[in-house]
Amino acid sequence: MSRAPAKSGRPTARRPSAKRKQKKPSIIDRILAWLPISQHTLQRIATWSIFALAVGAALVVAQIFGIPGAVGTAVAEQAGNAGFRVEQIEIRGVKRMDQMTVYAVALEQKSRAMPLVDLNQIRDKLLQYGWVQDAHVSRRLPDTLLIRIVERTPAAVWQNEGTLSLIDRDGVYLEPVSADAMPDLPLVIGPGADRQEPAYQTLMTSAPALKPKVRAATWVGNRRWDLLFDTGETLSLPEGTDEAAKALRTFAERDGTVRLLGRGWVKFDMRDPDKFVARKPDGSSRTGVPTSSKGSAPASADRAASRDQV
Repeated sequence: MSRAPAKSGRPTARRPSAKRKQKKPSIIDRILAWLPISQHTLQRIATWSIFALAVGAALVVAQIFGIPGAVGTAVAEQAGNAGFRVEQIEIRGVKRMDQMTVYAVALEQKSRAMPLVDLNQIRDKLLQYGWVQDAHVSRRLPDTLLIRIVERTPAAVWQNEGTLSLIDRDGVYLEPVSADAMPDLPLVIGPGADRQEPAYQTLMTSAPALKPKVRAATWVGNRRWDLLFDTGETLSLPEGTDEAAKALRTFAERDGTVRLLGRGWVKFDMRDPDKFVARKPDGSSRTGVPTSSKGSAPASADRAASRDQV
């Protein structure tokens, strides 16, 4: 009778698993894999960041402990030699003014080392130009200056002593204008008319229907306005902000009722609040609201009122 082989006391060796468990990536590894930049770029950014912090800390320590400015400047220059130096200027918001002017102002520095670039000085110089309403200057390390310009908006053309200039709604001078390239903007004429541009804009809100019909506005004697319409007539308004606005509203109402413009009259005089004088090309005039451009002036008309005495 045969015997079964005795079982050995040694455990049976297991076959190694075909697949080893892979180590799960950490959260940091997942974030790095998600970022659209290479590992080399990340290392470079980290290096520059550490260097920038070191330079900044050195400059702060120099200021706290009163280390001479020459030492701080030397540290900043070393930072410039290491790559923290203005090599590019990015300008945004410029549509009308000359970009080369902005470049010239930005590069007008004693040193182009980033820590030594005076951002406030650049901004102050830019604000001296008429086109610049506001400016924002910042560093983009390691080598770029970012300049954002807020430009003024042209509102009118100012004519004075034969010279045409573009101005904004506050009367700020922007640039000269050629008579051959006049923009489609209101024309204000006379000494001081530029400073009266805000008041003129307010005046025209009194009668918005008339605004597109006004070809030019002359500031007379530094005290009142004469308006020239597209149809050729001139309207003399009284002195005073409220008085002029009231007269302009009255004129707009009368023009809407009996149609004053484009009927052959050459001048309307409302300087006297108690009179409305209309004058014809032959010099005759009539007081009161005319109902027809062909009617003759009544015998009682005040012909003296037709003489434009400024």
